[in-house]
Parts: sequence; C-alpha cells; structure tokens
Amino acid sequence: MLYGAPLLKHVDFPTSEVLGPGATEDEIQDLIDRHKLILIKPVFRGGVGKKGKAGLIGRASDLKTALKEKERLYFIEHQHGNARVKANGVTFESGVPAEHEVYFAITDSTHYRAPTMTLTHRGGVDIEELDKHEVAQVPFEALTGLKAFVVANALTDIGAPKEIISPLVQHLPKLWELVHHYGMTTLELNPIRMRPGREGRLTPVACDFKCGFDRDDPRWQRLDLQDHLFAADASAFEHEVNQLRTHQGQSDVFVINENGTILAPTFGGGANSLVTEVLGEAAIISSDFGGNPPYEKMKAVARICYKHWLAQANVLFIIGGKSNNTDIYETFRAMGDALREYFSSHGPTPLYVVVGRGGPNLVRGMGALAETCESLNLPYRFFGFDSAISEVVNYVKGIDEWMKANGRAEIAAHLKLRPGA
Repeated sequence: MLYGAPLLKHVDFPTSEVLGPGATEDEIQDLIDRHKLILIKPVFRGGVGKKGKAGLIGRASDLKTALKEKERLYFIEHQHGNARVKANGVTFESGVPAEHEVYFAITDSTHYRAPTMTLTHRGGVDIEELDKHEVAQVPFEALTGLKAFVVANALTDIGAPKEIISPLVQHLPKLWELVHHYGMTTLELNPIRMRPGREGRLTPVACDFKCGFDRDDPRWQRLDLQDHLFAADASAFEHEVNQLRTHQGQSDVFVINENGTILAPTFGGGANSLVTEVLGEAAIISSDFGGNPPYEKMKAVARICYKHWLAQANVLFIIGGKSNNTDIYETFRAMGDALREYFSSHGPTPLYVVVGRGGPNLVRGMGALAETCESLNLPYRFFGFDSAISEVVNYVKGIDEWMKANGRAEIAAHLKLRPGA
C-alpha cells in the first residue's frame, strides 16, 4: 500500500492511511490516536505474498508495541516460493474496522482472450481456497471498459450481501481506468474492507494492493514511478538482461532455479509457460526473447545467459513456437556466435544443444547453428515446426537425465577436458 495508495488516488478509490519507513514517533502516535489500531508490514521489493500466514504482519494499539514490531520486521527474511527475500523497511497502515471483506482483480485472461474481472465477497483469503460458486470471473470488452452493471450482476450471481453491492458498483469500475490508462497487465486488491460510515453506508477501502505493468507499454511512464520498484530482488543476471529493454524485441527473464541444469532461452509467452512448467526445477531461467530481436541484441542476451549459466548447464535448449515475424536466421546466428565467443574466452564445457523452432529463414538458421555446434564438437538435435513442443521438452528432460548419468563425462572426454568438468 505504500506505493499502491498513491496509484489508487488517481481514480479516487478509497485506501487505508499509510506511513512509510521514515515515519516519526509522533506521526505513528497520531495514526494510532485516530484509528486505534495500526498494522505494521515489512516492505519487500516486488510482489511478495503469504505475509499474513507467515506471521509477518504486526498489530499495535500503542506506540511501544508499534516500535517493537518495527524492530522485528524491518529487515526480516521471508521464503516466498523458490526465493528467499529480505525486507528493507516497514509501513504503518491504519486499521479499517469492517464486517465484510472483498477480493477484486483485473487480469488479462488467456482463457477468455479478454480482460477479466475476478470478484468475491469472501475476500482476505487465498482465492483458490474458495468454492467456485462464491467467485465470479467475468470477461468484459476492453473498448467499453468495466461497466457498473457487470459488477452488479456478478455480485448478485454469487449471492453477495445487498448492503455491499451499491458501494462496490459505484467504486470498482474506476479500477479499470487505472489498469487501462497506465499500462497495467494485472491489478489485485485483497482485501477491500467495507468500512461503515456514520449513517451505516459502507465504503470500500483498499487494504492491500498488487499490480503488474507491461514495461513495453509507454503508458506506465505517466506515473513517474521509481526504477527500483521494478527491480524486485533482481539477480545480477536479471539486472544485466533488463538493461537491454530499450532495444527492439523482448527481454523478459526470471531465475527459476539457480542450481538448475537446463538453460532454456525461450521465444514466445505460450512456449515459455509450457516449457517452464514441464521442466520444473531442472529449468534455470524462465524467459521470453521474442519480438524479432536484432542480431546485436540477441547476441548480447545470449552472451549474458552463457556467462552466468552455461558452465553448469547440461542442455542448451533453444525453444519457441512457429514465429510470424522473428527472423530465425538472425537469432540463431547471434546465439551461435555468442557460443563461439564463450568457448574461446572460457574454454569448452560439456553441453548438449537441442532446438525446437519454426518461422522465417528456419532452415538457414538451423544450418548456421549446426555449423557452430560441429565446429565446437558439441552434440545437437534440431526439431522443426512440425514437432510438438511438449514432445521436444520431454526429449530434453531425457537428455538431461542422460547427461547427469554419464553423458556429461562422455562429452567431456570427447572435448578432451579433465575428469569432472
């Protein structure tokens, strides 16, 4: 909420009151005096969930307790998925008394191929834990936006209490304006607490905020957000690749398992989702390098990938769907040239190269990459656009297991490397 509250003010959506890590004792005491209860939450880079379940949200109704919770949480560490993250500061947020809590999200749905609203009056919990009959998922037309009647119908369909329907119908459609006008890909408020007013009328108050941006959409720049908000706890590898965002083509990367054994530069979001899911912990990175990157950028991306991960990789797995506009020859030539340079500067490493791709100049691109593999004495296997990606991924998993068993040693001997390389 430290950064979410100012964003929500762009569309006049009510939020809890928030003080940042630099709040003075007088400011904290004033917040307690006015709201009776405050919440102390650690500040992590990027969106980090499950803080409540992990006991990382403190509560205080007096200054002494608030300062004690600040000391406990200021630099606390939290295990989130495969990542262990460390806080750097805390926020102090006003408590919001409420009988009803609401979950609301807008996302780009691959199922409906449209922006989709997810809404339930059972907020404050993991959405996956709820019965499907209590959750409304409603696609809507991006050109016309999220209309009030869509919200009203959804709340009625899931049996929401009548007293919360009118306030939500009034306020929730504003959130589409925030998503649409500032280049967001997703927005989630959980919980929205329905605060009673003097006359009993409820007001929705956002108490937790998450969002994601399409960094290739220039509209997010209207918000003048600080660069460190997009850094998460980026590794040196992610940071280096992100420096190439200003060039043509995509360069989206995330380290899945720094101890993985399959380096899979992937082209296309659909391919990326399938590949990372099936490879699981064996995958080192999740990536999307599509968008027709020029030779110079693709070579720079490949060089960074190789520098950080090639020495530990059993398989270099270059994979993507059938491209419409990406020049396969240019991308494969760039990746092959970067591989030559790596072997020249760092020495050979046992590696099996597998490719699954389709698109313009495919045969020419595969020919260039095959020539590189042969010149470096590396085994390789190429699959064209007529091969199912799922089958290619399973093939790669088999190669990885063979490499772990004795294949790496065999290739090392072929490359005349010392044992154990």
